[in-house]
Amino acid sequence: MSDVADAASVDAALAQFSEMMAADGYVLSWQPVQEDRIVVRIDATDGACADCLVPQKVMEAIMSQALEPTPYALDHVVLPEAAH
Repeated sequence: MSDVADAASVDAALAQFSEMMAADGYVLSWQPVQEDRIVVRIDATDGACADCLVPQKVMEAIMSQALEPTPYALDHVVLPEAAH
């Protein structure tokens, strides 16, 4: 990802989810995997709420919809091992 404005648009699109997940003890991050696709990663911190994450398919639908106003599409979501 070379365009700072594009990165900022992804950060803005995912900001509300980052905040919600942080409240439950999770850290949301993302990285490009192709020119127009990103991977969203959710990592658990100590004391994370194990029952607070939605299933993989639901999370991917939520993240895909959130990314619609950006120039990127979701490739996939990586959830913590315990959430699988």
